[in-house]
Amino acid sequence: MIEGVITKKITISKDKRGWLAEFWRSDEMKNFVPVMAYVSMTKSGFVRGPHEHVYQSDCFVFVGPGSFHLHLWDARTATHRHGPSQTAKQYEILRVGEKNPTLVIVPPGVVHGYKCISKTDGYVINIPDKLYAGEGKKEEVDEIRWESNPQSPYKIT
Repeated sequence: MIEGVITKKITISKDKRGWLAEFWRSDEMKNFVPVMAYVSMTKSGFVRGPHEHVYQSDCFVFVGPGSFHLHLWDARTATHRHGPSQTAKQYEILRVGEKNPTLVIVPPGVVHGYKCISKTDGYVINIPDKLYAGEGKKEEVDEIRWESNPQSPYKIT
């Protein structure tokens, strides 16, 4: 596992009414404080990312519907703004979503992106610890895009 990335298996509790998935508890995630939340829908076969953040950590919740390949690459080498990590240049793909409900916290400096691999559209909840574009959306967006970066070690296909 890439240093600083946190994963939590999510338990789905089902009964005759449907299901419930508890994914956030402040007593379990003491070092992460979210400031906003949103849900996105990704169409089957489409990709979001890859990108990294300088300051922000992303907390993704993949419970379905839909399944994803979440790509993670540790860009924190000796010359990186965050300095080296123990897992510098490590690359992982996690299969998450409906069949593997998972919460994943991605720290700054870890490049991430995901592809919807199910036949249906997929839903992802994101609970970052920084406001998008800052207070009142008046600041520069904290994203470094990797889609067309020639130094990128991978492409999400």
